[in-house]
Amino acid sequence: MASTKAGGSAKNLTDSNPQYLGVKLSDGSVAKPGAIIVRQRGTKIEAGKNVRVGKDHTLFAIADGKVAYRTRRKTSFTGHRTTKKVVDVI
Repeated sequence: MASTKAGGSAKNLTDSNPQYLGVKLSDGSVAKPGAIIVRQRGTKIEAGKNVRVGKDHTLFAIADGKVAYRTRRKTSFTGHRTTKKVVDVI
């Protein structure tokens, strides 16, 4: 005879942490060097002046200044034109 009741295995009790993606500094806010501006998957927003891209496509400032967003028209190798958002630190 078993002294305790058989316990089933729980398969869906683990959960992963949220990714906290999105825009961290809006237009006109002050950025210091190393400040994260946008956390993203892929380059939905591209890096402009005084902004660099991290290995997980995070955009961060490399100089003091104000954050400014703008749009840029890009032409792909097929000749298709698209508009992309670009972030600068001025």
